Amino acid sequence: MERGELYRVARPTGDPRSHRVFLIVSRNQLIASSHSTVVCAGVFSSYAGLSTQVLVDESLGLKHLSSVHCDDLVGLPKRMLRDYIGQLSAAKMREVNRALAVALAISSDDIDDD
Repeated sequence: MERGELYRVARPTGDPRSHRVFLIVSRNQLIASSHSTVVCAGVFSSYAGLSTQVLVDESLGLKHLSSVHCDDLVGLPKRMLRDYIGQLSAAKMREVNRALAVALAISSDDIDDD
């Protein structure tokens, strides 16, 4: 399990669908730790062209063109992430990183390089 991987999750909490795809966005150090949850972004079939949404296509194992919604972050227990679908490319993860920065209102000026 690592950052950038997509998983189909059965019956995610509060979701009306029986399954939802999620993208892991937590850093790999957290994923590899004993911490039981990771931060994920929901993947939806809707796309409104927002700067916080990133298109992903069927080549990743998805049923149809979808988008990662970086405004829809959730903490999921690692044990729920069992149905691996695929992994985003480095270029697509750069798009996700930009969308996450917009969603969380983080600019490069806000990051301290201590």
